[in-house]
Amino acid sequence: MKASRIAAVGTVAASAVLALSAAPAFAHVSVSPDGAAAKGGYAVVNFKVPNERDDASTTKLEVNLPADHPLASVMPQPVQGWNVEVTKSKLDKPVTLQGEKIDEAVTKVTWTADGKGIQPGFFQKFPLSVGALPEDTDQLVFKAIQTYDNKEVVRWIEPQKEGAEEPENPAPVLALSAATEDHHGSGGAEDASDTEKSEGVAKDTDQAAASSDSSDTTARVLGVVGIAVGALGVAYGVFASRRRTNA
Repeated sequence: MKASRIAAVGTVAASAVLALSAAPAFAHVSVSPDGAAAKGGYAVVNFKVPNERDDASTTKLEVNLPADHPLASVMPQPVQGWNVEVTKSKLDKPVTLQGEKIDEAVTKVTWTADGKGIQPGFFQKFPLSVGALPEDTDQLVFKAIQTYDNKEVVRWIEPQKEGAEEPENPAPVLALSAATEDHHGSGGAEDASDTEKSEGVAKDTDQAAASSDSSDTTARVLGVVGIAVGALGVAYGVFASRRRTNA
C-alpha cells in the first residue's frame, strides 16, 4: 500500500514538473485585436502589459510602430491614470497608402502613469485604433519598452525567428487576417441585412399585435352581446313565470 502511494505521488510530481516545463511564458507585453485585424482595414488593438515584479510598479510603456509598414491613422483610447503622447516622424521614404501619399506617420506611442501605475499582481491594457493595415504582410511587429518605478527597463524588442524557441524578451506581434470587401470593418452588408431582418420582425410583430387587438375587440363585443341576450332571456323568463302565477 505504502509503495503504491509513493509511486502515485511520484507520478503526480513528475507530471507537474513536465507541465511547468512545457508551459509557455505569458508574462510579457503582447498585442491582440478586438475581433479581427484584416489586411487593408482598420482595427482596435490592445497592448497587454503585466507587472512581472513583486517589489515595483510599471509606470511607463513605449510602443514603437513598425517603420517598414507605416500606419496612416493611429489613435489612442484614454486610459484612466495614464497620460499618453503620440509621436510623429518624417518617413525616410514617402509611401502611398490607399491612394494617398504620406511622408510622415506615427512612429511611437508613450503612456506614462500619473499615479501608482501597474502594481505587482496586476496588468493593464492600452488600446490603439490603427489603420489602414498593410496588405503585403501577414503580421506587424511592435517593439515595446516597459519601465518600472525602480528605474528598471525591460525591452520587449526581440523578433521571433522561424523554427526557434521564443526569445527571452519577445516583441509583440499582431497577426493579420485575410482582407475583407469592406476594409473599414466587417459591418456593411451584414449590418444592413440585420437591419432589414429586424424591420421585418418588427412589421410582423406589429401586424400580429394589430390582429390580436382586432381579435380581442371582436371577442369583447361578442361577449357584451352575449351578456345582453342572456339578460333579456332571464327577464323574459321571470315575466312569463309571473303571468302564469297570476293566471
